[in-house]
Amino acid sequence: MALPIEDYALIGDNGTAALVGTDGSIDWLCLPRFDSPACFAALLGTEEHGRWLLAPADEVVACSRRYVDGTALLETTFTTADGEVVLLDLMPTGDGRADVVRRLTCTRGTVRIRHDWVVRTDYGKVRPWVSREHAHGNEVVVAVAGPDKFILRGPRLPHGQRGHHRDEFELSAGDEMTFSTTWVRSWRDVPKPLSFDERIRATAAEQQSWSERSPGTVPHADLVRRSLLTLLMMTHAETGGIVAAPTTSLPEDFGGERNWDYRFCWLRDAALTLESLLGAGYVDEAHRWREWLLRAVAGDPADLQIMYTVDGGRELPERELHHLPGYAGSTPVRIGNGAVSQRQNDVLGEVMIALELARRAGVEESHNSWALQRALVDDLADHWDEPDNGLWEIRGPQRHFTHSRVMVWVAFDRAVKAVEDHGLDGPLERWRELRDRVRDEVLEKGFDSARGTFTQHYDTDEVDASLLTIPLVGFLPGDDPRVLGTIDAVTTDLMHSGLLLRYRTQTGVDGLSGDEHPFLACSFWLVSALAAAGRREQAEELMDRLCDLANDVGLLSEEYDPDRRRMAGNFPQAFSHLALVQAALALG
Repeated sequence: MALPIEDYALIGDNGTAALVGTDGSIDWLCLPRFDSPACFAALLGTEEHGRWLLAPADEVVACSRRYVDGTALLETTFTTADGEVVLLDLMPTGDGRADVVRRLTCTRGTVRIRHDWVVRTDYGKVRPWVSREHAHGNEVVVAVAGPDKFILRGPRLPHGQRGHHRDEFELSAGDEMTFSTTWVRSWRDVPKPLSFDERIRATAAEQQSWSERSPGTVPHADLVRRSLLTLLMMTHAETGGIVAAPTTSLPEDFGGERNWDYRFCWLRDAALTLESLLGAGYVDEAHRWREWLLRAVAGDPADLQIMYTVDGGRELPERELHHLPGYAGSTPVRIGNGAVSQRQNDVLGEVMIALELARRAGVEESHNSWALQRALVDDLADHWDEPDNGLWEIRGPQRHFTHSRVMVWVAFDRAVKAVEDHGLDGPLERWRELRDRVRDEVLEKGFDSARGTFTQHYDTDEVDASLLTIPLVGFLPGDDPRVLGTIDAVTTDLMHSGLLLRYRTQTGVDGLSGDEHPFLACSFWLVSALAAAGRREQAEELMDRLCDLANDVGLLSEEYDPDRRRMAGNFPQAFSHLALVQAALALG
């Protein structure tokens, strides 16, 4: 049975990522890429669906963990009645390989270790053929199924059959053992072993160099640095694609159907991530992501998708995995995402904000990059008044969502700025005219003058937490009475135990059964909106409370259940971490 979501930590190599539990088990790992099938899938099932456990065999009386300063190298310290052992977990970066390295060091007494290596392919469905072989002068365990080959190395290898290998051994003070699992294509030879000490040092140095650039003068600077590094861990180094989360189907409603696959690159989420990185001074990433965008979106602007695979692929059909019981019995377990075919009119606005910030930061436009933006804006000009599924990927009827309309205004506004401020070519008068028309429409149809608040969509008096972004994108000043009224209405209607819901699911607007928990990014938006409104004391109090919700290693999920005090939704969630960074920058 999987642990509470908050009991996991993330390790990664900028190609994929794994979740490591406080019990020493890797319960989730997709190789070789974020959106590849999982080889350890116990997170959504049982240990028989794949896991890698290294932990004391005897009762653990104390457990603590931390990331090595400025890195994604995870240290977990287990204390038993007879001794203490430290487990170091990492995925080496920068070498073009797919390896997980686990090093056990006994620091006191004697500790008996349990070692379980249970490899499954196709999300825990397929048992590989497992054998012991000699390669490069050492014995290894090799598991093969279809296109996948997994190699387990170590000074002592577990025994077993049908892909379930188990062992127990003792470590005494001063003893150290290092194990690794390596993925290659099944037709490839077993690769040479890593030089563990060298790769550990190089990975730590690379990540420390990156995280040292994080701003140190903002509130909660340590958590900002961890958030930025977590966003880096969700960025594919080779392609530049940024995934929304490294997991699928962690439930928003425990036991319910609100389970989605987030291992893809949403244009919106990636653009927001880029905004956070640029705000924190990370400029090189903007160029890499822009090149990913050019490759992914290449073609007819009318074919623009809201999300793509890590390498820019367009096919990610949604299907259900019936062999997995789901996290906490939450079914269906889904892979792929049906929202790929939705119309979400807000997306281009977020992309244009990110690219405008990149221009301001000194990232020069190429002929192709501006030509693409111009084509996308021109296409929007022909379809801007159509209803859509909105920011929250509503699976109910399409509507004129106010947030989407505001972001349409943003797309035209940033296109106008590109011409006026940066000398790029474009139909300036047409874009200005459309920008003004959209603004007038939003102020007329998206604002409830009786309540003094903007509304979720044009046909309701309900509010939505996305309305808090209105001052953040420059549609209205933060202290405008209409913004202040919206802040008050959102807080009154959507606050639950001190945290914000996205919207009231009871209205049925999303076309789904069940409920959900407060969405953390929305509460961080409230921090930013309060700061823009001049309500700094309220903003700081909420920011402090939100940061206290991070787990012991500084990670956040998508949602939080304040009643049971536990995390919900996919984890770690880029949206939560990027909104944290933006809120800290707003306060700083």
